[in-house]
Amino acid sequence: MNDAARPDLAHAEDLMAFLAASPSPYHAVANAAARLEKAGFRQLAETDAWDSGTGGRYVLRGGALIAWYVPEGATAATPFRITGAHTDSPNLRVKPNPDTGSQGWRQVAVEIYGGTLLNTWLDRDLGISGRLSLKDGTTRLVKVDRALLRVPQLAVHLDRQANEGLKLDRQRHMTPIWGLGDVHEGDLIRFLGEEADIPAGDIIGWDLMAHSVEAPSFLGRDREFIAGPRMDNLLSVHAGTTALTAIAEGSDEPPFIPVLAAFDHEENGSQSDTGAQGPLLGSVLERSVFARGGSYEDRARAYAGTVCFSSDTGHAVHPNYAERHEPGHHPLPNGGPILKVNVNQRYSTDGRGRALFAAACERAGVPWQSFVSNNDVPCGTTIGPITAARHGITTVDIGVAILSMHSARELCGVNDPALLADCLSAFMGG
Repeated sequence: MNDAARPDLAHAEDLMAFLAASPSPYHAVANAAARLEKAGFRQLAETDAWDSGTGGRYVLRGGALIAWYVPEGATAATPFRITGAHTDSPNLRVKPNPDTGSQGWRQVAVEIYGGTLLNTWLDRDLGISGRLSLKDGTTRLVKVDRALLRVPQLAVHLDRQANEGLKLDRQRHMTPIWGLGDVHEGDLIRFLGEEADIPAGDIIGWDLMAHSVEAPSFLGRDREFIAGPRMDNLLSVHAGTTALTAIAEGSDEPPFIPVLAAFDHEENGSQSDTGAQGPLLGSVLERSVFARGGSYEDRARAYAGTVCFSSDTGHAVHPNYAERHEPGHHPLPNGGPILKVNVNQRYSTDGRGRALFAAACERAGVPWQSFVSNNDVPCGTTIGPITAARHGITTVDIGVAILSMHSARELCGVNDPALLADCLSAFMGG
């Protein structure tokens, strides 16, 4: 296949660069914010008074970002078109007392975050990333992007049943090694302080995690796949950022106010001040209405006309486990974004939502697929039902079909990220 004839490669390569640069939610929102700044957006502090001007704005809070574009002619009652996503991924998070060890090995104590596929973290070269909280009240990002940690698997000679069924103890078997010798309290934070050029005594808090240092890459005979970390759900964050910046830089003003809402903590229930169950999105939308001179009535009218596409990854049919999937719904990579349906409201899509999604895909010239779970294999959930219930707005669950969800390294079709971004551009841009 001739790469020069494939316009999807530019978007795919940009996605891979975004994934590599964003090993933590804090890096993800910083990188998304930098892209928004290039498109003319400006950051607003939640503690400041907000003005009524047009153009792009964004708010950062921890690992969450809310960005929106107010077009010329927007009124206080103009509805929103929201792309919802999340910045966090299942991984290994550093504990408050990280320095530990056994039998002459120095190790780092970690806690399992989210529904991690534990075995995918074994025998993998890992770095550390996240944020450091300093005495002066500021935070600094840190990223050690080299082979620093490893969770060593037990050799088959010492566990002859390993290939019959591997069972990992989260407390005993998932502690990575990073050196030899005696354990000294404060070693890890001193090391990270040196890496970030910060005196260790200035560091009083941290939110740190391990990440695979293996770079994202194309995969397959014709490079028809992308393999990489954190596609669930930085793929959607990247697509939403791409769509929003394209709208802001375009020549046509949208009839709605496009919004990107990238939340943290989706993988453990969204119950935080930066998660979808928190007040952040509602606060930002209301303040946007009120800054434009709106009333509660205007806010109610705006919400009544608002639609959210909750964009998260879904399951492509697995060739080795096809029986785990619903027989009539087998999404494949490069078949376009998927519409996710669950009548028990694990996903928020209904018939009207299907029509809205189909219309956006048609405007964008994008193919799409349907996903529903096998009745005997209950599905997960997303920020979609939370957003719909908390804010009373029409919400549709969509995404991209991938393999190896919640692995340290996932896989999607090379075309699908760009197709999702095109769909979101058509949706948010009207």
